[in-house]
Amino acid sequence: MAQALLRDHALFHSHDLDEARERVAAVFCPHRLETLGAQSLLDARHHHLPGQRLSLNYIEYGARTLIEPGELDGFYLLQIPLDGGATITNGRETYLSTPDRAAILNPHLPTRMTWEEGTRQVLVQITRRAMQDHLAGLLGAPSDRPLTFEGPIDLTQGAGAALRRLVMWLVSEVDAGAPPIGPGLMARQIESTVLSGLLEARHDHQAQLSRHRSAPRPRHLRLAEGYIEAHLDQQITLEEVADAAGISPRGLQMAFRTFRDTTPLAFWRATRLDRAHADLLAAPPGTRVTDIALRWGFTHFGRFAELYRERFGLSPRDTLKAPFPEESAAEAES
Repeated sequence: MAQALLRDHALFHSHDLDEARERVAAVFCPHRLETLGAQSLLDARHHHLPGQRLSLNYIEYGARTLIEPGELDGFYLLQIPLDGGATITNGRETYLSTPDRAAILNPHLPTRMTWEEGTRQVLVQITRRAMQDHLAGLLGAPSDRPLTFEGPIDLTQGAGAALRRLVMWLVSEVDAGAPPIGPGLMARQIESTVLSGLLEARHDHQAQLSRHRSAPRPRHLRLAEGYIEAHLDQQITLEEVADAAGISPRGLQMAFRTFRDTTPLAFWRATRLDRAHADLLAAPPGTRVTDIALRWGFTHFGRFAELYRERFGLSPRDTLKAPFPEESAAEAES
């Protein structure tokens, strides 16, 4: 028997249909659940790891099952079969989901599914608000209609294959004891990557996204980036950058979200870290980490080392590859 995934996050394992229906509904939504076929024996399990805007799930029922939740309402649901398959009806679309073809369920359309006997699936549940907010950030403004995906997603090539690799990497990290989703900025960025990966699938906002991505970088964004790059070694505020760019602070934040998928101050910090990284790589023997940190406006050396490690995966001292005074090492790594 294939090993269950997300094994350290088990919610239940049951042969009782009512218990399975109730326990799954507690995570997703109320639904109809029935076994199909006289010889079909239920062997249900659900493993679940919540994040900030999405959750990872592993579900199997053993038996051939009918699942009818109607409208999911509060969440989108990506279903990636590992074994077996399912017939999916979401709104007017009906298709077969297999290990080569993922299903994506829209929350505002009625859903009905038949999972074949022996089907095992990894499911990514994304809150409806998070998906719509992420789309709005890419478009530069909220959409006037719900985001509607068109299934299935081809997992054998292109963006679909990349999305599957990303989701399965998340699962493998969880099973290795290092959950990549949960609290923290890095986890939020990983979730954003999953949401962006989903938006590479077919949906009714593709034309808008394509037009927006192909639009030239606006003048106020160029002015803001120029101002930031001219003041990398100084403390600056959002209001100062917005004033230099001739736009409101809110408008500036939206421009950076749309064209850079970040914030103005995060862009400022990341650029300073990149410059510090380049200086450390090119530094002659005897250079101190603290000197380079101060050159780019980092006065709290412990925080600098932490941010640097998050961005580049190693410490400033490791990058430098040259000995420096013991007191500087203590400052930079404290």
